[in-house]
This record gives sequence, C-alpha cells and structure tokens, in this order.
Amino acid sequence: MSKQDFITMPRAQLRQYILDRREDDEAFQIYLDRFTFEDSVIFPAPQSIDDLENFPELHQQNLERLRNQA
Repeated sequence: MSKQDFITMPRAQLRQYILDRREDDEAFQIYLDRFTFEDSVIFPAPQSIDDLENFPELHQQNLERLRNQA
C-alpha cells in the first residue's frame, strides 16, 4: 500500500489498518499528521471530584465546537 493510499483513506479505515499492522510506522505517522490539529483544545485531567462537576458543560462545549467545524 502506498503513502497516497493512506492520505486518501477514511479515518476509520486507516485506524483499523494501523490496529491490524502495528509495526507500520509510516501509516501511524500519517494518521497522527492527519488527525492532530494545532487548534485542538486539550482539557486537563480532573484532579478532584469537584473537577468532575464541570465535565458535562465542557463536554457539551466541545461537541458544539466540533459541529461548527463540520
């Protein structure tokens, strides 16, 4: 399979390819390059039970952001 195939391959198919062929570093790197965005919002892991209280709100905000990007 050529590099071009990885680039045009749908995300789910590329993910499955990587899971089936874990030694294929080239495919894994292409997956990371395609699906890692510079503007991604990274939420810190909860440090306490109180942090979990805000999770539903943060999750909803993230879902709305993803919908607006599509």
